[in-house]
This record gives sequence, C-alpha cells and structure tokens, in this order.
Amino acid sequence: MAFINSLILMLPSWVLNYSICNDELSIEVSPDNLKKISLFLRDHSGIQAKVLVDITAVDYPKRLERFEVVYIFLSIQQNCRLRVKTSVDLLTPIDSLVGIFPAANWFERETWDMFGIFFAHHPDLRRILTDYGFDGHPLRKDFPLSGFIEYRYHDAKKRVVSEPLQLTQELRFFDFTTPWEILKKD
Repeated sequence: MAFINSLILMLPSWVLNYSICNDELSIEVSPDNLKKISLFLRDHSGIQAKVLVDITAVDYPKRLERFEVVYIFLSIQQNCRLRVKTSVDLLTPIDSLVGIFPAANWFERETWDMFGIFFAHHPDLRRILTDYGFDGHPLRKDFPLSGFIEYRYHDAKKRVVSEPLQLTQELRFFDFTTPWEILKKD
C-alpha cells in the first residue's frame, strides 16, 4: 500500500482520475495519453511495470463514450498490478501499444474482434477468434444473442447451408440494476 500511495504522488497531471480497489491502482486517461502513461509506467525507475498482462473492454451502450478499454500492467519489481482505463466511442481509434509491449499484438486483435475497437498503427489487425467472414462483434451488447446467420443441414442439397437469420427482436434491452440490491440489509 505504501508503494501505491507513493505512485499516486508521482502521477502526471494529465491523468484524469485514479482509484484504489483491493490494493490495486486504477488510472483513467484520455485515449491521446495512453501511450504516454504506458511509457511512464514501464520506464519509471520506481515503478517498472514491464509486463502487459491483458487488454480488454467493457461495453456501456448508453454512454456517449461507449467502450471502456482496460489495460492491466504488472510490476514484478514492486509485485503490483496496475490498471489503466480509457474510454472511446464507436469511431475513435486508440493508438496501438505493440511497439511498446509486443504482447499487445494478440490482446488488441482480440479486443478488435470481440468489440470492434480500432487500434491505429497496429501491424496486423484482423480477426483472431471469429471467422474472417463473420459479421459483427459478439461481445457488444447490441449484438443479437443468436447472431445474424443460421447454419443448417439441407436435405435436398445434402450439405450445410447458411441462411440469414430472421430476428423478431433487433436489439437486447438491459436493466442495469443488480438483483443483489434486493438482498441488501437496511
């Protein structure tokens, strides 16, 4: 905890916000400052967060900046994980961190494939978990539960055919309240 308190004092002025949860620091930055904070965390002699553990995203469809992209760094020297968060909309690209952390290659491809978040200057941004002809991004909350295409065996043609799926509901609707709020004691 002493390391986190000293790290908070070292944070640059362009950091938008920070929070501590379970003795781990989460830092919020704008997409423009993502490379700067990554270099700062990696190269600062007191932090040395030299390992990029993961990149993922969270979809909040009702927000103006719909996606929150989360980077998790590890400082082996300090035995500490650090989260860096940035928020983007559907059209705003994020600079790729492949040049700084080579492990970002696969993580960015996965985030692109599942959420459709574009990483500018990525050396090989293509699908990694879905088929190349796949339509959409499956972890977006507006993606239909059943997909857009139905595959079935056609008896007359004696082969598998793909057909557009007729959906009765265009979008899923969400109630963001948690069922656990009912169980809270007053």
